[in-house]
Amino acid sequence: MTQATHPAAVSEDPVADPHARPAEEVLANLSSSPQGLTGDEAAQRLARFGTNALPEGRRRHPVMRFLSQFNNALIYFMLAGALAAGVLGHAVDAGVILAVVLVNAIVGFLQEGKAEDALAAIRNMIAPKASVLRDGERISVPMADLVPGDVVLIEAGDRVPADLRLIHARSLLIDEAILTGESVASSKMTAPVAADAALGDRKPMAFSGTLVAAGQGAGVVVATGLHTQIGQISRMLGEVEELTTPLLRQVNSFGKRFTQVAFVGAAVLFVFAVTLRGFAWDDALTAVVALAVGLVPEGLPAVITITLAIGVQRMAARNAVIRHLPAVETLGATSVICSDKTGTLTRNEMTVRRVMTSGGLLTVEGAGYDPGPHRVAADGPAGTLIRAALLCNDARLRPDGGHWLVEGDPMEGALVTLAMKAGLVPEAERAAWPRLDQIPFDATWRYMATLHRLPSGEAVVLLKGAPERLLEMCDRQEGLAGAEPLDPAYWEAQIADAAAEGERVLGYAMRRMPGDATSVDFPDVAGGLIFLGLTGFIDPPRSEAIRAIAECHSAGIGVRMITGDHAATAAAIARQLGLAKDPHVLTGQDLDALAPEAFRAAVRETQVFARTSPEHKLRIVQALQADGLIVAMTGDGVNDAPSLKQADVGIAMGIKGTEAAKEAAQMVLMDDNFASIVAAVQEGRTVYDNIRKVVSWTLPTNGGEALTVILAILVGFSMPMTPVQILWINLILAATLGLVLAFEPTEPGVMRRPPRHPDAGLLSRFLVWRIFFVSVLFMALSLGLFFWALGQGRDLDTARTMVVNLIVVLEIFYLFNVRYLHMSSFTLTGVKGTGPVLGAVGIVVVAQIAFTYLPVMNGLFGSRPLTLLDGVVIVAIGLVSLVVLEVEKHFLRDRFD
Repeated sequence: MTQATHPAAVSEDPVADPHARPAEEVLANLSSSPQGLTGDEAAQRLARFGTNALPEGRRRHPVMRFLSQFNNALIYFMLAGALAAGVLGHAVDAGVILAVVLVNAIVGFLQEGKAEDALAAIRNMIAPKASVLRDGERISVPMADLVPGDVVLIEAGDRVPADLRLIHARSLLIDEAILTGESVASSKMTAPVAADAALGDRKPMAFSGTLVAAGQGAGVVVATGLHTQIGQISRMLGEVEELTTPLLRQVNSFGKRFTQVAFVGAAVLFVFAVTLRGFAWDDALTAVVALAVGLVPEGLPAVITITLAIGVQRMAARNAVIRHLPAVETLGATSVICSDKTGTLTRNEMTVRRVMTSGGLLTVEGAGYDPGPHRVAADGPAGTLIRAALLCNDARLRPDGGHWLVEGDPMEGALVTLAMKAGLVPEAERAAWPRLDQIPFDATWRYMATLHRLPSGEAVVLLKGAPERLLEMCDRQEGLAGAEPLDPAYWEAQIADAAAEGERVLGYAMRRMPGDATSVDFPDVAGGLIFLGLTGFIDPPRSEAIRAIAECHSAGIGVRMITGDHAATAAAIARQLGLAKDPHVLTGQDLDALAPEAFRAAVRETQVFARTSPEHKLRIVQALQADGLIVAMTGDGVNDAPSLKQADVGIAMGIKGTEAAKEAAQMVLMDDNFASIVAAVQEGRTVYDNIRKVVSWTLPTNGGEALTVILAILVGFSMPMTPVQILWINLILAATLGLVLAFEPTEPGVMRRPPRHPDAGLLSRFLVWRIFFVSVLFMALSLGLFFWALGQGRDLDTARTMVVNLIVVLEIFYLFNVRYLHMSSFTLTGVKGTGPVLGAVGIVVVAQIAFTYLPVMNGLFGSRPLTLLDGVVIVAIGLVSLVVLEVEKHFLRDRFD
């Protein structure tokens, strides 16, 4: 996103020193109110003030990006060779060398532009949203659409979307380290401070880009885009990410070493040809330059980067957005996936299945958030519980095209649905029982409390939270005849029964307050509460997650479920998912009791971790990595950031994930679906396979061409190809067959192979053998045809034309062999080829027909027309080479790899 170009987008901030003014005055100056702006007014202000975004980092001008493609030693060598050929009068050689250089430059130019565009698209795909009040309703809008005067709601884990003047703050702590350098979160309040207060002392302000560490708040937007505090400092949030990955660095290093060896060998060959074989020095130089151009894989890094970029796009199409390119490589080696349960392995469409009170069990029909025709009796204790569940609740339900959508927490949304099934009208109940104050939910105290004014004028505190925690705070329970002594054993049995069915359980409690009470704090709910009962929620497993876990098992990938749920609930869901028939479950308390060595051993054998904290997640990841495993880890909360960073591939949830989690992760799931993780692993394996295919095609084909000519120089017979013909082969193949393997689809059985070792080199023993074997095979077949043609009385130019065509045919057939590294190419899909493969082959065939039969090409390259029988012989030799390579692959692949 970029800053809007509307002239008003660079106007002065609407309010000066908002931290020094009362919230009411700031709202009045912005013509806003605690209920926010109207939709029409927000649209007008967006046109006036521009989008709430910082400019992107400046991208290189296309001309400079194109010129940079020539900035490496190999290109300098090739340009020097072209200059030498031109000076010596070899205009055709010089022209072809320049054409090779230009083709490689164009490929690199297009690739870099495509990569930059892909990264920009990724930034837009994971553009965060903010919760705002528009027309008095809470909605989610893109952060870029925020305008001065908007009222924004923030809570723990959110990244503040703009500079806000707080109008409400409840236990609000904000980490402002990116602005102030302070490592301790700043406690926020709404009272104004001095106008000259330092940035870190502006307590009623929440600044754009900072992280909400705890609590809840609401604030009015006073500055957006470049006018925010972060917009006024030099740090830019939209800088272009570094594209180089460990794999590319390995390839570049290999290319440099290979180039150095080739140059030394070329120099030795030049001296040998001139001094011992009597070559004219200019002819020898031209031949050596042509060999260097043909042998060195100068386009390999560009093709590999294209392969990675294609993998990123394929993953994005499957709802997995890669934020850092190294994750593409790492995904292919993933050996264990640690996944959250709710919304990732399950549907995150919570439904209240049962209501448990002291009077008995009430079963609820229906699924999802649609209240439908289902009705629930809401008499006695059940009615009190359902009303409390609706009021101690921040969620809203709204219909949308035949579906009901939740604004807020899914479980709270399910409670609103329950209330509607009981005949309650949420808006009417909330108006009749207005909320006066609240204690927002936090993992530290594990409950939420709200203070309400009853229609009778009395006040009551309603609580919702972890049943175990609420039971500790209660000494009575709601009965049919009113409050009665608490029966902990009864409730513990109810909790166990619900958990055994895979249900998540919430408890509810209440306490009457003095009639003049207007606030609630922790001492008010520390004890003496009345326990109302329990609700059991079911969140059914995703059917696609069940299939994905089975696929992981066949791929040798372990799956660990890490959840905050009750152990029995987690075990029940694990069985439904097929994680294990009898899953081994450990709770956070169990983990805390283990010594370090025992902890590592327990993690190795455990499939389900329940009642865990973010600290447990971090330790689990570290223990798995200590066993040499490559770990992918999911997370959505601000406290998950350490484990996401620690994991080899951190995976943030795109829907329910906080901005802190997304920024710490290497990958973002746009649908929060476990199946998308497995799909990304599959694409990661495909990317790595395609890179190996590119390498295994490029190096042997280059080697076969070079060995053919080198042997001719060393032995002293006529060269089977002229320098300009070598350059022709390199030119047409680098721009066609050299690229199509990047587009190869997933090879069958890719998810039935065990994960590759993370330290495995790009060149396996089989590929090293294959480079040698194919190079020698191509040389033998080329020289065999060359001497056969001469023996048949063909002139030298015709024999050379046959060799050039044979090498091109051999490389085409070898391409079909390389398309499948792990299976035979003699299949229908293997023979048929993909669209890119057939298109590239078609271009090469047309080019070779022109090379062989067009008079102008005959004049430029010294080629001669061939007979139909010559063509049949050449194609037959190519087919024989494919058979030989398929046999070799069948017998040696498994032994080497």
